[in-house]
Amino acid sequence: MSQISLVHAFDMHLTVKAPVLNLGKTPNGNRLIAEVTGGTVAGPLLQGNIQPGGGDWLLLRSDEVMQLDVRLTIKANDGGLIYVTYRGLRHGPKEVMDKMAAGEAIDPNLYYFRVSPLFETAAASHDWLNRHLFIATGERNPAGPTYRVYQVL
Repeated sequence: MSQISLVHAFDMHLTVKAPVLNLGKTPNGNRLIAEVTGGTVAGPLLQGNIQPGGGDWLLLRSDEVMQLDVRLTIKANDGGLIYVTYRGLRHGPKEVMDKMAAGEAIDPNLYYFRVSPLFETAAASHDWLNRHLFIATGERNPAGPTYRVYQVL
């Protein structure tokens, strides 16, 4: 059986419009909607910009786990457009998550934040994104999240 290895592909830095839209407590949990307004992509395998118009449909579950459901578009430096979707989980000790909710910058080692992005593109130069799985670690900053994206080989 072949071994799994990870290669750092790129980092994504997203900016999010404030304030986040809070729908309140729904039957599934507390629903939040965040508008992605832009950002950057930089790394050894991909460079570009996050296009405005994306979003994150967040759900704070009853077990205090934040469930992410994100859709956005990257415009690579060569002009190629890349559709991105990812789901993920963020959680940690209550005092840490309360500080994060209040807009404070928190050491990412104090909480769990992982996502699994999927990429879709017609750009031949980025077809490798269509053909691999990816995982990422996340960090929540006051302006928006940052992700370190790894290609699974």
